[in-house]
Amino acid sequence: MNKAYLAFDTSNYTTSAAVYSGGEILQSKKLLPVKKGQAGLRQSDAVFHHTAQLHTVLDALDLSDCKIEAVGASFTPRSEEGSYMPCFTVGSSSAHIASKLLGVPLYSFSHQQGHIAAAVYSSGRNDLLNRTFIAFHISGGTTEAVLVSPNEEKIISTQIIAQTLDLNAGQTVDRVGLMLGLDFPCGALLEQLALKSEKDYNPKPTLKGCNCCLSGLENKCRKMLDDGVSGEDVALFCLKYIEKTLISMSRELIKEYGSQPILFAGGVMSNSIIKEGLSREIDCCFAKPEFSCDNAAGVAYLTYLAHQR
Repeated sequence: MNKAYLAFDTSNYTTSAAVYSGGEILQSKKLLPVKKGQAGLRQSDAVFHHTAQLHTVLDALDLSDCKIEAVGASFTPRSEEGSYMPCFTVGSSSAHIASKLLGVPLYSFSHQQGHIAAAVYSSGRNDLLNRTFIAFHISGGTTEAVLVSPNEEKIISTQIIAQTLDLNAGQTVDRVGLMLGLDFPCGALLEQLALKSEKDYNPKPTLKGCNCCLSGLENKCRKMLDDGVSGEDVALFCLKYIEKTLISMSRELIKEYGSQPILFAGGVMSNSIIKEGLSREIDCCFAKPEFSCDNAAGVAYLTYLAHQR
């Protein structure tokens, strides 16, 4: 039997379970069902769907040769005081039950810590866990940069150092995608559409210090569409605007905090257009695409590390 570390993450749009064993991560995930044309789910609906499908996600993991040593879960969206979303109670409650039944320790982390750990693991940059670095968490629910530092108990501690002052990047992507008639969540489809454009956009983002503002992007895209600009070009402009915003934020943060390794995590960072632009302009690393979107993989890895300590 192989020693293994089981984890759950029930975020706003993905039910996920993962196991870390022998240096490898096996994960299983399933998107929550969102009706066509809608831009999301109420928390009560998210909790219902997580409860209904978590067992199917777990069934997809082959645990037949595993001896579970510890269980972990995302208990909160962030590590900040008062951070809470009801949907995370499904994964955390399941982790409590599994821990009790198996007689093994339970470790709690934030969803954001899981994203960062998944990016650290999949990029092969485990060295970052022993030093301070800057991590961007870019998704539908979060657009933040955090200063990450080593922590004896939780492996990593995070401090918000920059953020959006209005819309999140993933929210904007989904709103523009729905505007163009795409299905929610719109990230992958918007990227496919943008790759058909032959334009060369160089938009100027809106920053206030190290923070960004993205609500203007939605308005710009709507005006472009109203003016007859093609969907392909609108899609590319949207993604290039987000890319330029992240580049500008990174440069401002380096001015403020000195030269630091920069890591990008979160669902939006699976976008090839944004990643290519960032890689050209700044020294940074990314989660692999399968570890970018919401997942329990990072939590499983953190559970393993915490248990070893």
